Amino acid sequence: MSKKTYNISSILSLISIMKNNGAKYFYAKILSANDNSKNQVYLGSDFTSLNIIPYSSVEEDSSLRAGSVRDRAKAQVSFFWLDADGCSPAPNTQLILYPKYPEVRISGFLLGAERSPSELMKSREAGRVLFLGICSDGRVLGHVVSAVSSLAHEIKEAAPSLETIGVFFDLQPFLQTGRDSRETLLDTLHSIHMKGWINSQRLNGTGQVIPYNARNGGGYTLEAELGISPNGRSEPDFLGWEVKQYGVSDFVRYTPKSPVTLMTPEPTAGLYKEQGVETFLRRHGYPDTSGKENRINFGGVYATSRSFHHMTRLALRLKGYDPDKQKITDMNGGILLLDRDENIAASWSFSGLLEHWNRKHAKAVYVPSLMQGPPAEYRYGSMIQLCEETDFLLFLKALSEGAVYYDPAIKMEQNNAGKIIIKRRSQFRIRHQQLAGLYQRFTVHSLI
Repeated sequence: MSKKTYNISSILSLISIMKNNGAKYFYAKILSANDNSKNQVYLGSDFTSLNIIPYSSVEEDSSLRAGSVRDRAKAQVSFFWLDADGCSPAPNTQLILYPKYPEVRISGFLLGAERSPSELMKSREAGRVLFLGICSDGRVLGHVVSAVSSLAHEIKEAAPSLETIGVFFDLQPFLQTGRDSRETLLDTLHSIHMKGWINSQRLNGTGQVIPYNARNGGGYTLEAELGISPNGRSEPDFLGWEVKQYGVSDFVRYTPKSPVTLMTPEPTAGLYKEQGVETFLRRHGYPDTSGKENRINFGGVYATSRSFHHMTRLALRLKGYDPDKQKITDMNGGILLLDRDENIAASWSFSGLLEHWNRKHAKAVYVPSLMQGPPAEYRYGSMIQLCEETDFLLFLKALSEGAVYYDPAIKMEQNNAGKIIIKRRSQFRIRHQQLAGLYQRFTVHSLI
């Protein structure tokens, strides 16, 4: 098989080549003198870059002594250098997280890479440009050019008109379609708004529209109109945007009917994880308050600003986070559910939550809806909310202030055959009116 040679003469040609190799999203960073293989490449003074670059599980760096001022965590990246001859793996590429600063860097991109741009990445030349292509399978394609190259001149000329996400320029305007994902999203939502009332529906596994009769059909109906199947993917729904519907009382005040469920991660440690949900429920649950027999519930609202719950005798606390400095002080910390003796009933590690948060919250759109029926019909409003550039530290800040809270819906009951059935739902929520605090950019946009 003959080797394919690429002609990388412009940003558009580079994007086309990256597309042919599976990339869907494209970014660029102008490198400083310190952005090199010795000092690592700086990716920002927060965790915004984690919304862009796919990575594996975050792990504490065991090579450093505990309590070191350089405490850090690492995450592997499936990185490939793209050059004129194709893609070459850089198997030791990793993100380095310094939570106490905070700061993120990328390193190891030359070690073990057969065709790495070592001369450029070892250089202290300011003005080099690193291009990234992000693939849906988690691969990251990288290409770097010198400061005097035509691609570097092209990106510097375009920079004033490009949107930025952290330290990166978003290269969407260079795509051949001429329309970015925001324009496509807004046009599609405008068309859905103009349809008026829509029968409750959802897409099945083969992409066919089928009726949906339950009362929670607002999200499914909107997803069906957008061509999104409810298959539990961890990726954003529509062209990189997470699409969320929320019910309102009218299209005048747009008052939300319920809080926003941000994520539903299962505990990673504590009694819940180590001895099982049944043991957890028997110790901390309570009989069903409506009188249903053979049923134990675990619910209530748990915020770091609240004391112990009167029925479960548990309280929510943060460990390893400094609310005054708004920094993580210990990556081994997390969110804890504690009893009065400080035994851990359930906990969620920072590393696990960080991965969970960044999967689907980089860009989100919230669409209001009205419901009527039966049979159920939904209508979608013209005033939508666009939320961009989240950061896990913003989530922790909101949690420390009590804006984000734990609102579980866990139960155990015995059916007629005597079998114990357990339902798990650990959810973190926020009042809709407080959403703006979770994003660097929050705008209300009219589709009309």
